[in-house]
Amino acid sequence: MLKSDLRLKYIELRDKLPKKELLDSSLTIANKLLELPIWGFDYYHLFLSISEKKEIDTSFVLSILQGRDKNVILPKIQNQRLDHYLLTDSTAIKKNKWNVPEPIDGIAVEPLKIDVVFVPLLAFDLHGNRVGYGKGYYDGFLKECRPDILKIGLSLFEAEDEITDTFANDIPLDYCVTPNTCYKFSSTT
Repeated sequence: MLKSDLRLKYIELRDKLPKKELLDSSLTIANKLLELPIWGFDYYHLFLSISEKKEIDTSFVLSILQGRDKNVILPKIQNQRLDHYLLTDSTAIKKNKWNVPEPIDGIAVEPLKIDVVFVPLLAFDLHGNRVGYGKGYYDGFLKECRPDILKIGLSLFEAEDEITDTFANDIPLDYCVTPNTCYKFSSTT
Protein backbone atom coordinates (compact mmCIF):
# COMPACT_ATOMS: atom_id res chain seq x y z
CA MET A 1 0.00 0.00 0.00
CA LEU A 2 1.00 3.61 -0.48
CA LYS A 3 2.12 5.65 2.53
CA SER A 4 -0.75 8.10 2.07
CA ASP A 5 -3.33 5.29 2.13
CA LEU A 6 -1.72 3.68 5.16
CA ARG A 7 -1.67 7.02 6.96
CA LEU A 8 -5.44 7.38 6.50
CA LYS A 9 -6.14 3.75 7.41
CA TYR A 10 -4.16 3.77 10.66
CA ILE A 11 -5.28 7.19 11.83
CA GLU A 12 -8.85 5.91 11.50
CA LEU A 13 -8.02 2.63 13.30
CA ARG A 14 -6.37 4.49 16.17
CA ASP A 15 -9.30 6.89 16.45
CA LYS A 16 -11.60 3.91 17.01
CA LEU A 17 -9.47 2.38 19.79
CA PRO A 18 -11.11 2.46 23.22
CA LYS A 19 -8.95 4.19 25.84
CA LYS A 20 -8.63 1.02 27.94
CA GLU A 21 -7.41 -0.98 24.93
CA LEU A 22 -4.88 1.75 24.11
CA LEU A 23 -3.53 1.69 27.68
CA ASP A 24 -3.47 -2.11 27.86
CA SER A 25 -1.68 -2.33 24.50
CA SER A 26 0.81 0.36 25.54
CA LEU A 27 1.67 -1.54 28.73
CA THR A 28 2.01 -4.81 26.81
CA ILE A 29 4.36 -3.19 24.28
CA ALA A 30 6.51 -1.75 27.07
CA ASN A 31 6.77 -5.17 28.71
CA LYS A 32 7.61 -6.85 25.38
CA LEU A 33 10.52 -4.41 24.97
CA LEU A 34 12.17 -6.24 27.86
CA GLU A 35 12.57 -9.25 25.52
CA LEU A 36 14.84 -7.30 23.16
CA PRO A 37 18.66 -7.23 23.50
CA ILE A 38 18.76 -3.45 23.89
CA TRP A 39 19.37 -2.88 27.59
CA GLY A 40 23.17 -2.65 27.69
CA PHE A 41 23.31 0.92 26.39
CA ASP A 42 23.29 4.33 28.09
CA TYR A 43 21.38 6.85 25.93
CA TYR A 44 17.77 6.17 24.90
CA HIS A 45 15.73 8.58 22.78
CA LEU A 46 12.01 8.50 23.56
CA PHE A 47 9.10 10.42 22.09
CA LEU A 48 6.35 11.57 24.42
CA SER A 49 2.86 10.62 23.25
CA ILE A 50 0.34 12.89 21.62
CA SER A 51 -2.69 11.73 23.60
CA GLU A 52 -5.07 13.60 21.29
CA LYS A 53 -3.91 11.36 18.41
CA LYS A 54 -4.19 8.17 20.49
CA GLU A 55 -0.49 7.41 20.14
CA ILE A 56 0.96 4.58 22.16
CA ASP A 57 1.38 5.75 25.77
CA THR A 58 5.16 5.86 26.19
CA SER A 59 4.97 6.63 29.92
CA PHE A 60 5.35 2.87 30.53
CA VAL A 61 8.56 2.78 28.47
CA LEU A 62 9.78 5.86 30.33
CA SER A 63 9.21 4.10 33.67
CA ILE A 64 11.29 1.12 32.51
CA LEU A 65 14.12 3.38 31.32
CA GLN A 66 14.15 5.36 34.56
CA GLY A 67 13.97 2.16 36.62
CA ARG A 68 17.09 0.94 34.83
CA ASP A 69 18.89 4.28 35.38
CA LYS A 70 19.18 4.99 31.67
CA ASN A 71 19.77 8.46 30.24
CA VAL A 72 16.53 9.46 28.52
CA ILE A 73 16.68 11.92 25.64
CA LEU A 74 13.54 13.79 24.53
CA PRO A 75 12.98 15.47 21.16
CA LYS A 76 11.87 19.05 20.58
CA ILE A 77 10.74 20.41 17.22
CA GLN A 78 12.69 23.58 16.35
CA ASN A 79 13.36 25.17 12.97
CA GLN A 80 11.84 22.27 10.97
CA ARG A 81 14.06 19.69 12.70
CA LEU A 82 14.40 17.83 15.98
CA ASP A 83 16.67 18.95 18.78
CA HIS A 84 17.36 16.59 21.67
CA TYR A 85 17.48 17.17 25.43
CA LEU A 86 18.41 15.05 28.43
CA LEU A 87 15.46 14.39 30.73
CA THR A 88 16.33 15.45 34.29
CA ASP A 89 14.34 16.02 37.47
CA SER A 90 14.12 19.71 36.55
CA THR A 91 13.03 19.27 32.92
CA ALA A 92 9.83 21.21 32.24
CA ILE A 93 7.54 19.70 29.59
CA LYS A 94 5.03 21.71 27.54
CA LYS A 95 2.83 20.81 24.58
CA ASN A 96 3.67 22.60 21.34
CA LYS A 97 1.12 23.82 18.77
CA TRP A 98 0.67 20.22 17.48
CA ASN A 99 0.07 18.92 21.04
CA VAL A 100 3.48 17.22 21.10
CA PRO A 101 4.81 17.19 24.68
CA GLU A 102 8.41 18.38 24.59
CA PRO A 103 11.05 19.86 26.88
CA ILE A 104 11.07 23.65 27.12
CA ASP A 105 14.87 23.63 27.29
CA GLY A 106 17.64 21.71 29.03
CA ILE A 107 20.90 19.93 28.43
CA ALA A 108 21.33 19.42 24.67
CA VAL A 109 22.48 15.99 23.47
CA GLU A 110 24.02 15.40 20.05
CA PRO A 111 22.42 12.63 17.93
CA LEU A 112 25.76 10.82 17.65
CA LYS A 113 25.67 10.14 21.41
CA ILE A 114 22.32 8.29 21.28
CA ASP A 115 22.40 4.48 21.31
CA VAL A 116 18.72 3.51 20.96
CA VAL A 117 15.80 5.46 19.51
CA PHE A 118 12.14 4.57 19.95
CA VAL A 119 10.50 5.70 16.72
CA PRO A 120 6.89 6.87 16.48
CA LEU A 121 4.89 5.56 13.56
CA LEU A 122 1.44 5.01 12.15
CA ALA A 123 2.25 1.82 10.22
CA PHE A 124 5.19 -0.37 9.22
CA ASP A 125 5.87 -3.30 6.92
CA LEU A 126 7.61 -6.67 7.11
CA HIS A 127 10.84 -5.07 5.81
CA GLY A 128 11.12 -2.49 8.60
CA ASN A 129 9.87 0.45 6.56
CA ARG A 130 7.63 2.84 8.46
CA VAL A 131 4.98 5.46 7.84
CA GLY A 132 4.88 8.51 10.08
CA TYR A 133 2.84 11.67 9.82
CA GLY A 134 4.80 12.74 6.73
CA LYS A 135 6.71 15.73 8.09
CA GLY A 136 10.11 13.99 7.90
CA TYR A 137 11.35 14.94 11.38
CA TYR A 138 12.52 11.43 12.26
CA ASP A 139 13.95 10.79 8.79
CA GLY A 140 16.18 13.84 9.20
CA PHE A 141 17.09 12.94 12.77
CA LEU A 142 18.02 9.33 11.97
CA LYS A 143 20.37 10.52 9.22
CA GLU A 144 22.29 12.49 11.90
CA CYS A 145 22.76 9.40 14.09
CA ARG A 146 25.49 6.76 14.07
CA PRO A 147 24.94 3.95 11.55
CA ASP A 148 24.77 1.41 14.40
CA ILE A 149 22.00 3.17 16.34
CA LEU A 150 19.15 0.80 17.18
CA LYS A 151 15.83 1.96 15.75
CA ILE A 152 12.78 0.48 17.45
CA GLY A 153 9.26 1.16 16.24
CA LEU A 154 6.34 1.03 18.65
CA SER A 155 3.07 0.07 16.98
CA LEU A 156 -0.43 -0.63 18.19
CA PHE A 157 -1.04 -2.72 15.05
CA GLU A 158 0.70 -5.55 13.20
CA ALA A 159 2.88 -5.17 10.09
CA GLU A 160 1.60 -4.55 6.60
CA ASP A 161 3.10 -6.83 3.94
CA GLU A 162 4.75 -3.98 2.04
CA ILE A 163 4.84 -0.21 1.82
CA THR A 164 5.09 0.28 -1.93
CA ASP A 165 6.37 3.86 -2.16
CA THR A 166 9.55 3.71 -0.10
CA PHE A 167 12.63 5.65 -1.13
CA ALA A 168 16.28 4.58 -1.28
CA ASN A 169 17.17 7.07 1.48
CA ASP A 170 14.45 5.83 3.89
CA ILE A 171 16.04 4.39 7.01
CA PRO A 172 14.36 1.12 8.05
CA LEU A 173 13.73 0.02 11.62
CA ASP A 174 15.79 -2.67 13.33
CA TYR A 175 12.84 -3.82 15.46
CA CYS A 176 9.17 -3.04 15.83
CA VAL A 177 7.16 -4.08 18.87
CA THR A 178 3.39 -4.55 18.85
CA PRO A 179 1.12 -5.96 21.55
CA ASN A 180 1.48 -9.41 19.93
CA THR A 181 4.87 -9.53 18.21
CA CYS A 182 8.49 -8.41 18.42
CA TYR A 183 9.55 -8.00 14.79
CA LYS A 184 13.27 -8.17 13.98
CA PHE A 185 14.27 -6.97 10.54
CA SER A 186 17.07 -8.33 8.35
CA SER A 187 19.23 -5.22 8.73
CA THR A 188 19.69 -6.08 12.44
CA THR A 189 22.86 -7.97 13.22
